[in-house]
Amino acid sequence: MEITQYMETHGHEQLCAFTNKGVGLKAFIAIHDTTLGPSLGGLRIWPYQDEDAAILDVLRLSKAMTYKSSAAGLNFGGGKAVIVASHEQKNKAMIQSFGKFVQAVAGRYITTEDVGSTPSDMAFIAESTSYVTGLPMDMGGSGDPSEMTGYGVFQGMRACAEEVWGRPSLEGKTVAVQGFGKVASYMVNHILEDGGKVIVTDVNKSALDRAKSQGIEVLEDTSKIYDLDCDIFSPCALGGVINRQTIPKIHAEIIAGCANNQLLREDDAIDAQKRGILYAPDYIINAGGVINISMEFGRKYSQEDARIKTGAIYDTMKSIMQVVNRSGISTAEAADQLAEQRIEKASNGREIYLP
Repeated sequence: MEITQYMETHGHEQLCAFTNKGVGLKAFIAIHDTTLGPSLGGLRIWPYQDEDAAILDVLRLSKAMTYKSSAAGLNFGGGKAVIVASHEQKNKAMIQSFGKFVQAVAGRYITTEDVGSTPSDMAFIAESTSYVTGLPMDMGGSGDPSEMTGYGVFQGMRACAEEVWGRPSLEGKTVAVQGFGKVASYMVNHILEDGGKVIVTDVNKSALDRAKSQGIEVLEDTSKIYDLDCDIFSPCALGGVINRQTIPKIHAEIIAGCANNQLLREDDAIDAQKRGILYAPDYIINAGGVINISMEFGRKYSQEDARIKTGAIYDTMKSIMQVVNRSGISTAEAADQLAEQRIEKASNGREIYLP
């Protein structure tokens, strides 16, 4: 992979590689854009097949964080970090060493949790750097962002419901949920409290058992989730599940879920729109997590304030649909415009962020 060419094409500012053989650490930090402020993004710990796969992932994810933070109205840029390691290889010394590397980036990147990392890991990182957020609640941090992320997705669904059915309620509506992890669990609770019906599928049997124990209907055959007669299809697991093969199968009027990178191609949002399906851009409605952790950095965390700001995802989604109705572009294009316009407005002669 031509790394610098990829970075130039996609607007990246910086890519850092770090190793510590003694603790088994191989890590990469990518900083996409710091026009709005220091880059913020999670630490993903994953056993990548090779170095190229890790680098490509961290570059893609950092760019997505730029758009997510901008569209959410946050004064942060987009960054991401990955450690190449399995769950079994992960250890305390590795995480502590990574914290020293975050400190070495000198405030241009702020780390937090992501796939494979936890609030406890953030506490270990905090031993070496102040450029970390998502700390455990007993340390004054915001803790696990899953609850706030699920709440934000629910608010995005409400906005879509008002657009399609005339009222911001899921009462009497059926939601097909693909994946029942932590974020989806919180989202489902809000849907049920609002009077909606939920059908869940997951490749993990323990997740289905957990859903059953809560009285939630489950679908054992994960491949059948696309064919369900439902009002909302909610991707909450893998990315790329909205594509040319799956869109014709989906009977829902709305696609809105927790998963990142739901579209396989940008044009898939247009294809869904042509079939009368309203797609809620994933990085718009699943921004509750980054909103939550942003409310912790450099200030005293208030869950109430974080919840209020996360609730504004409803208004952001409404604004996107107004652009779509006015211009005829897809919701994905409208979301990108929202993020890019805010960055462009702030860019007037600004160089890269330096603390």
